[in-house]
Amino acid sequence: MFDLQGDSLTKRFGSFTAVRDVSFEVPSGSFFSILGPSGCGKTTLMRMIAGFEEPTSGDIRIKGTSVVGTPPNKRNVKMVFQHLALFPMMNIGENIAYGLKCRGENKVDIRRKVGEVLDRIGLPGVEEKQVSQLSGGQKQRIAIARCMVLEPDVLLLDEPLGALDLKLREHMKIELKQLQHQFDTTFLYITHDQSEALVMSDNVAVMKSGRFEQIGPPEQLYHAPQTAFVAGFVGDSNRFEGRLSARAGDEARVTLDAGGEMVARLGQEGLSDGAAVSVFVRPEAISAHATRGAAAADMVAVEGTVDSLLFNGANSRLLVKLDDGTQIESSHTTGAGAGARFAPGDRVTLTWAVADGLCFAAEGGA
Repeated sequence: MFDLQGDSLTKRFGSFTAVRDVSFEVPSGSFFSILGPSGCGKTTLMRMIAGFEEPTSGDIRIKGTSVVGTPPNKRNVKMVFQHLALFPMMNIGENIAYGLKCRGENKVDIRRKVGEVLDRIGLPGVEEKQVSQLSGGQKQRIAIARCMVLEPDVLLLDEPLGALDLKLREHMKIELKQLQHQFDTTFLYITHDQSEALVMSDNVAVMKSGRFEQIGPPEQLYHAPQTAFVAGFVGDSNRFEGRLSARAGDEARVTLDAGGEMVARLGQEGLSDGAAVSVFVRPEAISAHATRGAAAADMVAVEGTVDSLLFNGANSRLLVKLDDGTQIESSHTTGAGAGARFAPGDRVTLTWAVADGLCFAAEGGA
């Protein structure tokens, strides 16, 4: 059922703990991503899975069998690095065949397997080409093919799109997901780019300071975060700081540090009155209006002045400075039939549903 499992994994380097008590299960044939900022421990975790580092404590199982103490070359796990590490002195066919030759397979089988894997990645007949003749996206596919020809139980990908330009990265996100489906192999993907993790993954683990904050499908992480860190790190959010002044059911009344009050939905249990909290509201949940009307009981309304329009096609935003000095981003539709158009200096009223604001305990020093 699970190709890869981690059980209470911890890794210490002297007095520094890089990974703390991490547990996870990756279902067979799925795309699992570990998402977190630089320095959170995700690469250390991947190196433990690959066998380049031994855990201080805990267990790693591949296909149900513990691999702790097993050297990297004895684990049926392969790795694609950010800079791909293709051999420039070899042609494409030789690059892909390298692992098969090291394994001692015969030439006929090697030739057949190289041809088959090139067909599957959509690059048939390129065996004689040199690495320098390929585009960035083609090199990416060859690096994956070189691993997949060895039929690994798990393919590890350590930020493999980081060296590509923006447009090629966007294209490769879709292509990687398609390749994973085609090979039906478990992919474990490491990234600090939330858009990569959300677009490609079946499940994502959000990592902070060596721990997993939350594991779940991308939709769950986006719409139902369990901590302030996940709410702020996954997707874009407006953030308001304050203190919890009252609770009623699943709603919280927050006295804002910038002045005034706001009602939001409780994102976690156990918050006490007076606790420092953060309220998160997605830009797409906020509507801008040229005139102020009476806000419904289940709506929040604030006033401000348009600072600027951040144009990005369908994802354009209005940057609005509220009367208390807080800056808010609101989604803004552009083009024909877009409704009200705003310019810098315009007065606007921003509204959103109480249920679209999520209240969490504030992160220390955030």
